[in-house]
Amino acid sequence: MMGTQAAPERLFYDFCLDDQVPDDHLLRQIDGFLDLSSVRGELAGYYSHIGRPSIAPELMIRMLIVGYCFAIRSERRLCEEVHLNLAYRWFCRLGLDGKVPDHSTFSLNRNGRFRESNLLRHVFETVVRRCMDEGLVGGEGFAVDASLIQADANKQRSIPGDEWNVDDIPANAVQAVKDYLARLDDEAFGAASDKRPKFVSPSDPAAQWTGAHKGPAFFAYADNYLIDTDNAVIMDVEATRAIRQAEVGSARTMIDRVTERFGLRPKRLAGDTAYGAAPMLAWLVKQRGIAPHIPVFRCPAGDAKHR
Repeated sequence: MMGTQAAPERLFYDFCLDDQVPDDHLLRQIDGFLDLSSVRGELAGYYSHIGRPSIAPELMIRMLIVGYCFAIRSERRLCEEVHLNLAYRWFCRLGLDGKVPDHSTFSLNRNGRFRESNLLRHVFETVVRRCMDEGLVGGEGFAVDASLIQADANKQRSIPGDEWNVDDIPANAVQAVKDYLARLDDEAFGAASDKRPKFVSPSDPAAQWTGAHKGPAFFAYADNYLIDTDNAVIMDVEATRAIRQAEVGSARTMIDRVTERFGLRPKRLAGDTAYGAAPMLAWLVKQRGIAPHIPVFRCPAGDAKHR
């Protein structure tokens, strides 16, 4: 006779959340090395000493790590997944009945406390230092490159670049536009090039209209990485506009920052042709004593700006 599966009606359950997470689960492996003990100290000056307790910053960082590891880009969906998944709950120290914060908490803190305290960079550099302590970083050979990150900007709502004027930006502009205005003099954004882009997105003017993938053009940013070649450990990251001048400038920024933060002075740097212009090669050899393993960039005829 075919039976039926009926859930037993029990008043009490003996349940250990830790037992439900396998030893080889990715989050259990990460948890053994993750140290967020310094997060509260970094944020101490950004919280009031009175009022109700806020959501723990360590919880938000752990949830963001879950989203990164499992490619959950939507914070709304991330909150849903953490609510339902036992392994995620275990990693986030929520237990079985811990309340998952609302998705809006992340954007509020990212544009508030996290941005003002530079917390996410602090967490990143804490991980880099741990890699150095574990002997995973050689510090002599680095590589640099950039990846395109598609911006959340609609081509249908863009305007031609020659019709765009910074003075026309309204006072009640969205956060992305305010960020752009705040960094107009930054080499990675506004000051990277005086060349007008073909199209501009009014809702995200820092996003660059690019066809670098030799396919349909789109709005994008460049995510620049400085990598130690011993074990492919990412030593630094810098976001810029998706143009060559900004990417090259970010390489200088990252090399100097790694020297300042970690005391590392690489002896050689590998990169593609984008980093092979004469000013960059001269800076590496003459000012930083770094041997470039980079193909020489050939300027177009008549373009003396980058020679």
